[in-house]
Amino acid sequence: MILAYNKLSFSQVYKLYTSLQNYFQCDKTKTTTKTENEEADMELTNTEEENEEEQELSEEREMEKEDLDFPIGEEELACSGPLSQKQAEYFLSHQASLLKNDESKALSPVLLQKELNNLLKFNPDFSEAHYLSYLNSLRVQDVFSSTHSLLHYFDRLILTGAESKSNGDEGYGRSLRYAALNLAAVHCRFGHYHQAELALQEAIRIAQESSDHVCLQHCLSWLYILKSRKGEDSSVLLEHSVKKAVHFGLPYLASLGIQFLVQQRAFAGKTADKLMDALKDSDLLHWKHSLSELIDISTAQKTAVWRLYGQSTMALQQAQMLLSMDSLDSVNVSVQQNNTESFAVVLCHLAELHAEQGFFSASSEILKHLRERFPPHSQHAKLWMMFDQKIQFERAMNDGKYHVTESLVTGITALNSVEGLYRKAIVLKAQNQTAEAHKILQVLLTHCQKVKNMEMVIRVLLSLAELYWRSSCHPVALPVLLQALALSREYRLQYLASETVLNLAFSQLMLGIPEQALNILHMAIEPILAHGAVLDKGRAMFLVAKCQVASAASYSPQKKTDALESAIVNLSEAKSYFSKVDCKEQIRDILYLQARLYNSLGKIQERNKCAMLFRQMHQELPCHGVSLLIRL
Repeated sequence: MILAYNKLSFSQVYKLYTSLQNYFQCDKTKTTTKTENEEADMELTNTEEENEEEQELSEEREMEKEDLDFPIGEEELACSGPLSQKQAEYFLSHQASLLKNDESKALSPVLLQKELNNLLKFNPDFSEAHYLSYLNSLRVQDVFSSTHSLLHYFDRLILTGAESKSNGDEGYGRSLRYAALNLAAVHCRFGHYHQAELALQEAIRIAQESSDHVCLQHCLSWLYILKSRKGEDSSVLLEHSVKKAVHFGLPYLASLGIQFLVQQRAFAGKTADKLMDALKDSDLLHWKHSLSELIDISTAQKTAVWRLYGQSTMALQQAQMLLSMDSLDSVNVSVQQNNTESFAVVLCHLAELHAEQGFFSASSEILKHLRERFPPHSQHAKLWMMFDQKIQFERAMNDGKYHVTESLVTGITALNSVEGLYRKAIVLKAQNQTAEAHKILQVLLTHCQKVKNMEMVIRVLLSLAELYWRSSCHPVALPVLLQALALSREYRLQYLASETVLNLAFSQLMLGIPEQALNILHMAIEPILAHGAVLDKGRAMFLVAKCQVASAASYSPQKKTDALESAIVNLSEAKSYFSKVDCKEQIRDILYLQARLYNSLGKIQERNKCAMLFRQMHQELPCHGVSLLIRL
């Protein structure tokens, strides 16, 4: 009892005192009532009072137990009074663990900040509470509060002498240099690159004075991140950082550096086998030192690399591998898996892969799970928000609901200005506003070439080529498409290269050389059918059928009949692909072409069926004046 009493805070001692006072006053009142009762009822009264006292004592014990143990429920915990030192430390460590591993189970930002303010009101020098307040402010992107709490944390750390007790005077310098380093990280995160650079220079200066090589390695890593965010080339700096981290025995920093190098070289167009070898070497380092978080990051990186190169099957395999892995970290029983950025990335890729194959209900379920796992106020929520907007945009474009896409373009622009501008140009192009779309695409092309965003450069070039088709300028589209093909092959973007070949074949068809178009289509058809989206598979098969029909004009009668029948089979396959993503305009075009082919072959019944279906769809859909021949 004495040990439990000594652990109580002042407020809990006062609460215990008032409870005991009320108990004794109640007991005194009952004793006075007893003496006034008749003697005959004394035994009965005594028995009742004893029962009441026992009940009250049991209630008091339960109340004391609650005061000492404290409720486990988060809502009750947040609404309670001041905590003892041990309870406060447990609360802070528990919330910090949840913020790292499963943010959805942590207290909401407002409720957590309220509890932290309550703790700091009774103990303003509680440095750990200031640090958790800093982490909580980062959740809601609060620049002022996060920097304020971070500075208070390091101020209290120095004032309380927590570091200097074990490290002597060195503890003060260590706190100062890591304070400057953390401040630089905060400014870099919020895009304040000039302030981040100044804070980083301060951290480097203090670390050099103290010969702190570990701190200098952290500074070097952040210097690379800062330069890459500013658009400067820092590959030499990164390689030097990895070598130094290995030299000083810092596996975590060395592995992170390797991950950055892989990402940088993927965008530079290095071959996939070299990148996977580098990631394999880093995986050996992770398993050797049990770096669970970096194992997840490496697997997510592989997923993203395969997606970049257009290998959707391999990307799907890596995503499933990460989701089925058990974490090496010991987390709470209620926490199922780590809710880190790696899991958010692979789940987003998984949602997009399902949507591309026409499984929109499965994609919606994955996005719903992401919303629950990463609430809108969490730091990784922007990832699934972006993918959700893009999937909705693609569905609206397939359905021809261009009025719906305007709000989606606004949402995408808020998350990624480059992607939003590109989507706006696509909508204008679909609405036949050629001049406005061309102007936006030219601005976007210049910007992406400047920042070396080659994937977007190729997509913009393909959109420009399509604008030239719509203006019947097919010879002008050829140099643009050849430039896109050269870039996609240089940067090893296989899927974009296949799309470009598809577009080149369409240009050749429009220029009157369908035989040549069929020849180069064989280069693109296999990767598209193996790894492509359902929409692209439909477009490819539709184009093959068009080329077969155009080539059949010069064939002998028997060979012509065989070619037309083969074209009808390919059109049916294309129609099945378009049906999965509900592309009604393309299905209408296929029905029209099938009816014409059946008429040429003398199959009246099949022709009438296709003509009836075409008429029904033509009445449902608006006609934008785009001919069947000038659309891929």
